[in-house]
Amino acid sequence: MVPFLDIHTHEAKQKDGVIAIQSLSLTESTFLAMPKTKPISIGIHPWYGHLEELPKSMKYLNVLAKQNNVQLIGECGLDKLRGEEIPKQLQMLEAQINLAEELKKPVILHCVKAFDELIALKKRLKPSVPMIIHGFNKKYEMAQQLMANGFYLSFGAAVLKSEEIAQILEEIQQPFFLETDDSDIDIVTIYERVAEIKKITVDELKDVIFANWRKLVF
Repeated sequence: MVPFLDIHTHEAKQKDGVIAIQSLSLTESTFLAMPKTKPISIGIHPWYGHLEELPKSMKYLNVLAKQNNVQLIGECGLDKLRGEEIPKQLQMLEAQINLAEELKKPVILHCVKAFDELIALKKRLKPSVPMIIHGFNKKYEMAQQLMANGFYLSFGAAVLKSEEIAQILEEIQQPFFLETDDSDIDIVTIYERVAEIKKITVDELKDVIFANWRKLVF
């Protein structure tokens, strides 16, 4: 049976019937106690990264990201409300995108009020690896702009309450993903709602999501 795929969670425990990709922020303790088997993503989160520490951080990340269980680089990205100034965040993000490109692993992105800068960076770097915006809960027009620029979207708890997200999901044609992030909502509940929106069964949705994942990663 095809499992549920939770592409982005901060929950460490794995559940039966679910492939949950745990997101880890790079720290020295992470380097010393890195999980070796369960699927993870790892990156320098814009809230916690410091440009002066980038050479050391990238040295650690370069080692860890080569592990077979590291499925994605991130979450990394841009945030105008927290973290260092955007020019510094852009330098940290560019370094991680370059590493992802070298390793041929997708990037999972955090972005708050900096989509113009993110789109401009992607246009400049022209990465071939997939770039996934996690926890998308913005306007319909922003979704269209991001997808037109080659980004993929991952949706979380917002699917349960936002009519605008429902509209995006009704119409979306390119691969998309589902996640729990840091919410207490079960991934099954999110799948059930999205299946309802798209007027398909949960099993059919699982097939779609897993096929999307295989296209991006394998």
